Amino acid sequence: MDASSISMYLEETWATIYMTLISSAISYLIGIPLGVILVVTDKDGIAPCNPVHTALGVVINIFRSIPFLILLVMVLPLTKFLVGTTLGPKAIIPPLIIASAPYIGRMVESSLKEVSAGVIEAAKSMGASNWQIIYKVLIPEAKPSLLVGAAICITTILSYSAMAGFVGGGGLGAIALNYGYYRYKTDIMMIAVVILVVLVQIIQEFWMRVSRATDKRARN
Repeated sequence: MDASSISMYLEETWATIYMTLISSAISYLIGIPLGVILVVTDKDGIAPCNPVHTALGVVINIFRSIPFLILLVMVLPLTKFLVGTTLGPKAIIPPLIIASAPYIGRMVESSLKEVSAGVIEAAKSMGASNWQIIYKVLIPEAKPSLLVGAAICITTILSYSAMAGFVGGGGLGAIALNYGYYRYKTDIMMIAVVILVVLVQIIQEFWMRVSRATDKRARN
């Protein structure tokens, strides 16, 4: 492998990491409130509101049901409006957020629902407000599960980012597609795939370690 190839891999690896980190951060800023609202407004939640729960659930399910590649093309006009271009790593961030935030919302909902109802009832009996129950009980108690969910969600976002090559978004997916698949150079494609696998393993191991470190049950 020559210097130009190494430089290309380094540049596109960074582009992939950039897309994944920015998209994950913004998606979680949107997804955590979505998940909390779904749990709180559920019929067994601390503030049941069926119209809100149903409407939000339908919207989330609609976006989750759209294949990412199709969504990527559908939102090109919105991407152009938001970031001023439809090419490069920056252009893949809006569709990544649109695809990932609902997915994260469901993952957060699932984690929060694992919290024992007895713990919530105990907080209520001590006079805790709904807001206090959310940030002092629900989220702290669900933290290990939320962190495991983060490993799943971020690796999923990373896999989505690999599709950026189809619309000129750059990243390792672009190398695998443009320099490997289209030019029948399997070795180039496989190197990109290996780098993606390594990134997935690093992300997975990091968040699993953090989850274990915050799990009170594991320490007991």
